[in-house]
Amino acid sequence: MAYFKKIDPEKILSLSDEVSAEPGQIVSKTLVQNQAVSITLFAFSQGEEIGTHASGGDAMVCVLEGAARLTVDGKQYCCKAGQTLVMPAGKPHSVRAEENFKMLLTVVFPAP
Repeated sequence: MAYFKKIDPEKILSLSDEVSAEPGQIVSKTLVQNQAVSITLFAFSQGEEIGTHASGGDAMVCVLEGAARLTVDGKQYCCKAGQTLVMPAGKPHSVRAEENFKMLLTVVFPAP
């Protein structure tokens, strides 16, 4: 049984090449989705954002390209390629692309 979807197993790849966004878009590609974990690639064009929301699990953003402003519980962070930020479960957070931006989002949920 394969848990990862939409990417080829046993193949070296660049995650950044797996998603792209045209102006005015946010594109997502879900790689894993189950009760324990969600792993999704995102590509944002400059200025696009995901508004304030909260998650039932801890969310880890790994920035692949570009830069974004992440707001967690009212505190702002500027993250750029190569950096990672964990947004704790239940805390309100948002993401805004300061420039064209790609990230890998991993959300780990509590055990059922």
